[in-house]
Amino acid sequence: MNTQTYISDDLVAIQSKLKESPWLITCLCAAWCGTCKSYREAFDLLQNAHPEKCFAWIDIEDHADLVDALDIENFPTILIQYESKLLFLGTMLPDANLVNRLISSLDDSLQRLGLDQTPSTIQNSDYPLPANWSLRELIERID
Repeated sequence: MNTQTYISDDLVAIQSKLKESPWLITCLCAAWCGTCKSYREAFDLLQNAHPEKCFAWIDIEDHADLVDALDIENFPTILIQYESKLLFLGTMLPDANLVNRLISSLDDSLQRLGLDQTPSTIQNSDYPLPANWSLRELIERID
């Protein structure tokens, strides 16, 4: 498995990494957001701590076509998907340690319970996600 660090906002690099990893850990952000700008370095360090997982930094305005099904109200919003299952979607404090603990917890749950029994946590206000919506699939289909 290739564990070389890649740039997490390069969609071609993300597509390549998705071929190697069932994990997709995404920070949904906006270029104008000061909190997102200051969080970027910590998110990149988290990526380095989990080289076997695919990390993505998605600007919701530059890539609105990928996230138009989501109702993103605050930043940073974290999306974690394992294979085709959305495990977590929600706003988190800009603290990479919290995301790291969430990843570890989800990993543990997948090991103990399996994918089908691992619960999903989706904090999505008044707009439910369409059935079978998958950021992973949308990224994989980009030409």
